[in-house]
Amino acid sequence: MLNAPLSIDVRRGAVAALGELLADRRIVTEGRVAIAVGPGQGDQIAEQVRPSLSACDLFQVEGGTVDAAVALASKLRAGSYEAVVGIGGGRTIDATKYAATLSGIPMVSVATNLSHDGICSPVASLVHDGGKGSFGVVMPLAMIVDLDYVHAAPARLIRAGVGDVVSNFSAVEDWLLASEQCGERVDRMALTVARTAAEALLHQPGSIEDDRFLTVLAESLVLSGMSMAFAGDSRPASGGDHEILHAIDQLYPDTANHGELAGIGAAFCYHLRATRLGDGAERLREILGCLGRHGLPRLPGDIGLSVEQFTEAVLLAPQTRPGRYTILEHLSLDKGEARKAVEEYVQAHGG
Repeated sequence: MLNAPLSIDVRRGAVAALGELLADRRIVTEGRVAIAVGPGQGDQIAEQVRPSLSACDLFQVEGGTVDAAVALASKLRAGSYEAVVGIGGGRTIDATKYAATLSGIPMVSVATNLSHDGICSPVASLVHDGGKGSFGVVMPLAMIVDLDYVHAAPARLIRAGVGDVVSNFSAVEDWLLASEQCGERVDRMALTVARTAAEALLHQPGSIEDDRFLTVLAESLVLSGMSMAFAGDSRPASGGDHEILHAIDQLYPDTANHGELAGIGAAFCYHLRATRLGDGAERLREILGCLGRHGLPRLPGDIGLSVEQFTEAVLLAPQTRPGRYTILEHLSLDKGEARKAVEEYVQAHGG
């Protein structure tokens, strides 16, 4: 069921085409559609598109939690909807993807920011009683990114998408390392798509103020999501970088957002490659340059973590994805070695 989207629309005014998109009989036949919105811009967009949808019901999604997704799924099943449109940021999109999967109906993604590749991926990151987990879901059948709404989103959320995309470089290298050391099968199509997404963004001129840059960012996030669909899991876009991300989320909740942590995690993993394996120094320089150019954090102190705290996250990181082999599992650093590596990273790149 991990099929690629049949429609992707990235431009100004794209939301106006939602009614036309939902007239596509590959998505709905009778026109009975549910709209799931999160806080902020979701309500505004829903009211904009509602007149063009003859039979739709509006539901509020209260946060990116498993409970919220299950509650939405119950409403979707009770209403016999043909499709659900998720409108909002990453939490709303993830909850709607999970609800659509539980309900067995297609989902259309309308993203109001570009903070991470969850806008179009077969994975939903949701909060539950035990913390935060990743759940396999069906990809959105179609997606819309309206640049007018993206421009209105908080700049920090848009920048975060850059960090998430460039972390693909680290994830891809970890996948190749796992293949070399453990014989893990690599899907070359998935790997190529993930790497292409990161390469497209890495040297892209401009900033989040520019439509052209935002279009490339949106396309790169979509490619990241598609790479995971090809692979059947998150491997091409989640390596040691995301293990560190999840460890920080567990140890120090709300320290920074997903994309910010992914960027720092990727940079640190490349530091380990450069200093322990003698490979990756040039890519590390490029990633740090990209993060700095877009105002993203690069060091533990940039997100309020001490050397000791970041070291604890590095030590916990492998436990967040049991069975996944990355540079962290390969080096198997003890506490002293991990602290030394973090200190070296901060000293080398803190100027």
